[in-house]
Amino acid sequence: MIVNVEEGSAGTSTPKSSFVSSKLAHLSPSHSQLSISNSSAKKMAAIAVHQFAQCITCHAWSPDHSMVAFCPNNNEVHIYKLLEDKWEKVHVLQKHDQIVSGIDWSGRSNRIVTVSHDRNSYVWNQEGPEWIPTLVILRLNRAALCVQWSPKGGSANLSGKNMIPLSQSVAWHPNNILLATTSTDGKCRVFSTFIKGVDTRESKTGSPSDSKFGEQIVQLDLSFSWAFGGKWSPSGSTLAYVGHNSMIYFVDDVGPSPLAQNVAFRNLPLRDVLFVSENMVIGVGFDCNLMVFAADESGIWSFIRFLGERKVSSSGPKYGSQFSEAFGKLYGQSKHGLSNDTVETSRIQGVVHENCINCIVPLRKEGFLTKRFSTSGLDGKVVIWDLDNQEDLSDYL
Repeated sequence: MIVNVEEGSAGTSTPKSSFVSSKLAHLSPSHSQLSISNSSAKKMAAIAVHQFAQCITCHAWSPDHSMVAFCPNNNEVHIYKLLEDKWEKVHVLQKHDQIVSGIDWSGRSNRIVTVSHDRNSYVWNQEGPEWIPTLVILRLNRAALCVQWSPKGGSANLSGKNMIPLSQSVAWHPNNILLATTSTDGKCRVFSTFIKGVDTRESKTGSPSDSKFGEQIVQLDLSFSWAFGGKWSPSGSTLAYVGHNSMIYFVDDVGPSPLAQNVAFRNLPLRDVLFVSENMVIGVGFDCNLMVFAADESGIWSFIRFLGERKVSSSGPKYGSQFSEAFGKLYGQSKHGLSNDTVETSRIQGVVHENCINCIVPLRKEGFLTKRFSTSGLDGKVVIWDLDNQEDLSDYL
């Protein structure tokens, strides 16, 4: 469903990302249970851990990264601001009736858009010290689960396709025309949002020249289970999305004859992905660890390693019910307890996150590279990661 929302650009200020980004790596905020020391930060990719709530559904950053908005697993959106090296709660957005399931903060107009299980959406515009909501009529008969501003939103000629809540995830192509969605039927669909007289086609956009607004370009039936988060590569040449069957799919030449490959792994399923370069993807999900996937020189994708991990071994025998352990992790049971058959097996645990990671957001972009990003999860943490100190991954950046 495409919603007519016009994203204005008036009143925006010049971001101060250089000032804020330099502080994000050294903060020890009041709402943090764990701060990464300088010595460990050189070895770990996690450079800051903030315990904002008991559980976080989703989060988004302001354009200058001085504020973060998140849903603490209820019908509210809390906004924290960086004040004197500490994160302080400055706003609480209250308008939804049920859990807020999607948040996006526009980098052009400084507006926040939210969607909820109550099937409503609000666009929040800051007027002075207050955030003023504007209701968007969605006409949905199911919960709205995700939302995203278009990459080139901010001008009046882009009204009508700046924001789309649909399915399990939505991902805008860098050309601002193609839109990929994933859903619980296991399919990934790519639509055209081209409006004649409004949009202009660039060369190598990857979309058929005769496609019309709302037309389905391709339907990918690669997964036989729920399909979750999907993202386009920085150039838009590759589409990646994940399935609930512990597989990740990479699709090139999206169109009538796409080229697809999949990578299966033994860990719990992923929920979301992020391209940090053309050849490297970070996946997050139920396993509490960040997974790194990369493509070699021939374009073949494979799992590389976890981004931050530790091995926990028990003193008991190495056999037992792996199913019980996976079942407990999937439903958020304590990873330090014993399994149902009282045998604890060796397993990988996340260094930072202690429950499902459900959101990954870029923080610092350098051209086609995203070396700094943040994650949030059901453990209530927002974690900031940096790849500058990961020398073994430099070949893929």
